[in-house]
Amino acid sequence: MSTISRTLSNLRKVGIKASLLCWYVPDRTILDDPRLWLTTPAFTNSTSVRFLDDPPIRPLTHAGDTKAGRLIGTDRAGNKFFENNEELPLRTRWVEYAKHDYDAAHIEPGWHAWISYSVDKPPTEDPLLQAGVRAFEPSRALPNFTQTRGAFKTYNTSKSKISAWEPVAAPRV
Repeated sequence: MSTISRTLSNLRKVGIKASLLCWYVPDRTILDDPRLWLTTPAFTNSTSVRFLDDPPIRPLTHAGDTKAGRLIGTDRAGNKFFENNEELPLRTRWVEYAKHDYDAAHIEPGWHAWISYSVDKPPTEDPLLQAGVRAFEPSRALPNFTQTRGAFKTYNTSKSKISAWEPVAAPRV
């Protein structure tokens, strides 16, 4: 949640016009006719936030939160990473995911270390990470399999203490 002064200062940096045009627009031709704005779900649904262009300052990253910062880099998946050192501590770095159904596992390890403040230099400035993909790194991000059949289960040799109830029906006469 942003304070009013922080929101107003970020809107001043971005501009009111740029902040109003930050909603997700699937077809840019609807911007030509303002009468279509009210009938388009992108303008009537205030929870879907996407950006039309790539300005150096991003007006919104999450609904209800304003952010203004500079683009640090982009990873192989298309995620964009930003930084603004004038923000509150531990809120100076953020990511804009390339897909709307994002997961934290979609961030590469080098960028994850930078965005979680484990390292000071982003992967674009680190010579070791600029060398390319390491042999042990997966080629693409794997989805999170929690609460699915593909979830990791540890190997267990002890007998289960709980068993499912199996009703036994008496034969009918």
